[in-house]
Amino acid sequence: MPTDPATLITLAASAFGAGALNSIAGGGTLLTFPALFAVVGPAAANVTSTIALLPGSFAGAWGYRRELAGARRFLLQMLPPSLAGGLCGSLLMVAYPEDFGTLVPWLILTAATLFLLQQPINRALRQRRADDTLHPPATGVKLAALVGFQFLTATYGGYFGAGIGILMLTSLGFMNVGSIHRMNAVKTVLASAINFVTVVVFLAADALQADPAKRLIHWEYAGMMAVTAVAGGYLGARVARRLPATAVRWTVVAIGFTLTAYYFSR
Repeated sequence: MPTDPATLITLAASAFGAGALNSIAGGGTLLTFPALFAVVGPAAANVTSTIALLPGSFAGAWGYRRELAGARRFLLQMLPPSLAGGLCGSLLMVAYPEDFGTLVPWLILTAATLFLLQQPINRALRQRRADDTLHPPATGVKLAALVGFQFLTATYGGYFGAGIGILMLTSLGFMNVGSIHRMNAVKTVLASAINFVTVVVFLAADALQADPAKRLIHWEYAGMMAVTAVAGGYLGARVARRLPATAVRWTVVAIGFTLTAYYFSR
């Protein structure tokens, strides 16, 4: 595997940027996945990227602990479908890794489109939930629909991952969770749960894989990228916040659609 300094620096920088991006807007996978795809196969790039970004996901959840006050009931409602969906998606990834490459352009297109729509959706959610008031929780058909949507979102997240944040924010806007800050907190915790069960499946699958050439986790990259992703989450966001938010968002959107065109052409 390539371990030259230029490759390692590129991967470390992509993880640093992903950590910062996830802490302020989401979409970090759009940076780490293509960087890894340049040196390993698509399925291995996806799995290694997920593992590398998991510590940063936990760090983000811990940072939102104050905003979680009063949202415990919602978390308990959404954790089971999150874990079940993450399990299903990751099992699909492990069972059919050879099919992942053909889906890459569509998955990146989906992620880029979701990221493009994030700002107007967030604006609408802020208007809908401008205060921090908790309203009666969803019940009956509405709750069943929310649980089903969360399961599908988690399944997509277990399979690929980019864009699950905006999908969850969309559903959380109808869950009476409270302010946009509380929704972001719940979203971050649920995303951490999805990523955690996904990583457990990936670790188990690699441990059971007798052929080293078929293993999907590249630890020589994942460990280093995990460290820089955490650093990016804490330090990079401070720098990124000084940049025009619109410029940051449109840069990531441009990267996403450019990658989509590139992978379709291949």
